[in-house]
Amino acid sequence: MSLSIVLTRALLGVNAPLVTVEVHISNGLPAFSLVGLPETTVKEARDRVRSAIINSGFSFPARRITVNLAPADLPKEGGRYDLPIAIAVLVASEQVPADKLTQYEFLGELALTGALRGVQGAIPAAMAALAATRQLILSADNQADVGLIQQGQSLIGEHLPDVCAFLHGKQELAAAEAQPYQEAVHSADLNDVTGQHQARRALEITAAGGHNLLLIGPPGTGKTMLATRLSGLMPPLTEQEALECAAIASLSDSGNLHKQWRQRPFRAPHHSASLFALIGGGSLPRPGEISLAHNGVLFLDELPEFERRVLDALREPIESGEIAISRARAKVTYPARFQLIAAMNPSPTGHYQGNHNRCSPQQTLRYLSRLSGPFLDRFDLSLEVPLLPSGTLSQRESVNESSDVVRQRVQAARTIQLTRAGKVNAALNNKEIQQWCEIDMESAQWLENVLNTLGLSVRAWQRILKVSRTIADLAGKEGIHREHLQEALSYRGIDRLLIHLHKSLE
Repeated sequence: MSLSIVLTRALLGVNAPLVTVEVHISNGLPAFSLVGLPETTVKEARDRVRSAIINSGFSFPARRITVNLAPADLPKEGGRYDLPIAIAVLVASEQVPADKLTQYEFLGELALTGALRGVQGAIPAAMAALAATRQLILSADNQADVGLIQQGQSLIGEHLPDVCAFLHGKQELAAAEAQPYQEAVHSADLNDVTGQHQARRALEITAAGGHNLLLIGPPGTGKTMLATRLSGLMPPLTEQEALECAAIASLSDSGNLHKQWRQRPFRAPHHSASLFALIGGGSLPRPGEISLAHNGVLFLDELPEFERRVLDALREPIESGEIAISRARAKVTYPARFQLIAAMNPSPTGHYQGNHNRCSPQQTLRYLSRLSGPFLDRFDLSLEVPLLPSGTLSQRESVNESSDVVRQRVQAARTIQLTRAGKVNAALNNKEIQQWCEIDMESAQWLENVLNTLGLSVRAWQRILKVSRTIADLAGKEGIHREHLQEALSYRGIDRLLIHLHKSLE
């Protein structure tokens, strides 16, 4: 047989479209032609495949070899096509039988010795192969990852001769099995935080309702310490959520996903991160920090130090829960449903007016104006984290609640939300807010007067209602009462700060 067809999978976002590797061996001067829109790394496969075949004890055909990667309009990159190309060459040269090829898909990079190496994006490829009722054959480097998704469905090969012997029916390939994972052990506990009872309460509300939180305060008040403990208050990922996170993480990492299985992601990019680092990008777009934080927490410390255009690019993903990246060669949509928690100082010096602050109100306003109003509107809660009162550190304080105790209340509140609407309160749309966050006429008029006084938008109205709904759920109340609205309004620290600065300039 001078023609062979082998199946594999490309990588396009979180999808793994099918790629057909067609190899034709014909008479003529020895040549190796690779077509089908291959990138440089794919073109280099000709040298890796040739050496791997020869060093594995097979003969490389000294004839004209044409390799087509179909469909031709789909960009291909990486070393993931080495194994299917090598198998197709061996089948076309009649060194390996072709009778089993339709049952399997092949994925893996080849070393010059013929050893198989792992590739990125193995999890989406394994899921797609399973949906097509075929088994995926890949490297042992990806075993721990694909084994989490589908026990025993993927097959593992160590070297090219192992895969060829399997196709000959002379030996079996081991099935991919997941390594046992341990439940998340959070070393950062909420009882480590001294004082800051209101901030601890806001953190509990944030975790219970899936809300976005902004912490404002001088340096050393515990903003970062509080933020790093948010993921420890959230319930573990469900199977579906863990599957989504693992598929995204496999695009940028390989071999370590089993260590984070069922753990909510926590991403904390530096304030010098570029736009593409945060939202994703590249000629063939790769996920950014907001997608790697999917179903988890994205923490932005020193918020005003980020570029304004970088922060404003987060506004749409926060609302839609996904990010669409368009490039000339491909358009990719990544999920980006994350909780945003940010920390910032109230002024360039880090302090409030009259408290070690050498800045004028004008300078402070210019500092805060680095954050656009529409972006600040995306925060459900904004809280001032003050310096601890005198004597707090020297006095022996009673033991605070641990993260485990708070997590139980968070889990109970989330169970109420999922039973009622099938989603957390932060994800409620306009119609669901009217249905599940209804308040009486007197409370509605009072809330509207407060919003007009603060100059807040309709989006702020909706977010206050959703936070109030979460507070009522934590209290086990069916309806939203005035005290719930008042507490929700107390978490509008950035609005009060801006009003105070404007008044000081009058």
